[in-house]
This record gives sequence, structure tokens and C-alpha cells, in this order.
Amino acid sequence: FITDEFKESVNAVLQAALKGKETATFEFALFHKNGARIEVLLNATTRRGPDGEVIGVIGVGQDISAMRAAIAQSMRVADDLTRLIETANAPIFGIDTVGNVTEW
Repeated sequence: FITDEFKESVNAVLQAALKGKETATFEFALFHKNGARIEVLLNATTRRGPDGEVIGVIGVGQDISAMRAAIAQSMRVADDLTRLIETANAPIFGIDTVGNVTEW
């Protein structure tokens, strides 16, 4: 279900689609009945009849929870590695595939 926090913005996206304005990459959260949060990427576009009149909205939602979790984990690892390098008591350097020092 959509919580009160997101109802207004989701409604705005759908209303805009009814007026002919396409919305791509709108992100919001849905909540499962067990309380789990599901991150959704929504695309909404106008559905038109044979004579061009607006007859509805086509909405496609994609669960991006796993992608969001992977990005958050990557950022935590990058932050940990940055702190490790900044506080190391020994020299840390990088080399390329032919043995040239690229970082010092």
C-alpha cells in the first residue's frame, strides 16, 4: 500500500499523465502488509484512444529495492576503504597491470 507520505506525490504523477505529461523515473516506497518497504521506480504515460483522446494512464512500476541496497552497500564499502587509506600507518600505493605506480 501507499502511505500518506507518498499518496500526494503519486497522485500528482498519475494526474499529470491524465493531462498528457509523461513521467519517467519517479521513485517512491510501497509497503507490504507485513511492513516490508519496497522501493519502486514508476513510469507513467497517457493512454489515448483511436481519435487521440485521453482514456487512461499506463503505469509501470519496477521493484528497485535490491538495487538500492546494493548501492548503499557499495557506498559503505567505499567509505570504509577511504577511511582505511586516510588513517593507515603504512604506505599504501596502487600499481597498474605493467607494474607502474599509479597511486601513492
